[in-house]
Amino acid sequence: MKKMNEFGKPFSSFENQMPRGWVWDDTRTFLAVARHGTLSGAAAELHLGIATLSRRIERLEKALKLPLFVRQQSGYQLTEEGAGLIEKAEALEAAAAAFSSGGALATQLSGRVRLATAENLAASLILPALPQFYAQYPGITLELVTDITTVNLHRRDADLALRMVKPERGNVTLRRLGSLGFGLYASPSYVAQREIHHDAGDYDSDAFITWGDMQAHLPAAQWIERVLQGREPALTTTSLATQLAAAKAGLGIAVLPHFLAREAGLVCVATDIGVDQPIYLVIQTDLTQSGRIRAVADFLAEMVANNRERLSG
Repeated sequence: MKKMNEFGKPFSSFENQMPRGWVWDDTRTFLAVARHGTLSGAAAELHLGIATLSRRIERLEKALKLPLFVRQQSGYQLTEEGAGLIEKAEALEAAAAAFSSGGALATQLSGRVRLATAENLAASLILPALPQFYAQYPGITLELVTDITTVNLHRRDADLALRMVKPERGNVTLRRLGSLGFGLYASPSYVAQREIHHDAGDYDSDAFITWGDMQAHLPAAQWIERVLQGREPALTTTSLATQLAAAKAGLGIAVLPHFLAREAGLVCVATDIGVDQPIYLVIQTDLTQSGRIRAVADFLAEMVANNRERLSG
């Protein structure tokens, strides 16, 4: 008979062939360092010294006969072997939590979860809903990474992401949650002035606020480029928040999410311009069975569902 873990699944080779010298605390240290990417971050979570954590990692690598991390000046990066052990180590973590709570089926979820998302979604959707999430899961700490241009889930820069761009590669699980609607928006003063001189759909003399060269691939940037037909925009920026502020200041028209623009008091110049974007929930596949990751994923899915009409416009 195969020995089963608390989830009713057979223990993997990592679990049923524990090497001599293996210590559970070393696995806890391994997970903490993998999640934080630095010894200092793991030390703060575990309330231990950096030297102690370093010794534990070395002891675990020696016991497993595997290199788990690449030591870099910026921190610790998982090796391919180390990344392959994350799911197994988290299964052990869950089993240890169940054991320490007397084998209860429902254990208290805890730990840090790194979520990558756009600044506008973080500020306008996620943060207002977080108090309710924390009331339900007080042991989970959410780390919001809003510089999504540099985030790579394959490198474990984040555990999961809420984004509008579909990943082209990587071992990830994808789920479409809804869509984000966009339109043309400007300040009331700009719209009042242009209505005297413009026909509907005529943008030949309009001033436009758009993205910089690094974001030229975005649907909004491409739409404006087609409309400008070689003309220079009034302003380029790398930030959606700056575009919103520029539109409020009367600098011109910007392609903005409906919900952000309307809540900022801007006036819609055109509603449907064909640049709506899907909202994807992206999770590292080897983390989909983690309880705390599932808790955050369910929270995000419910949040988008509750705001579906607001987001789509």
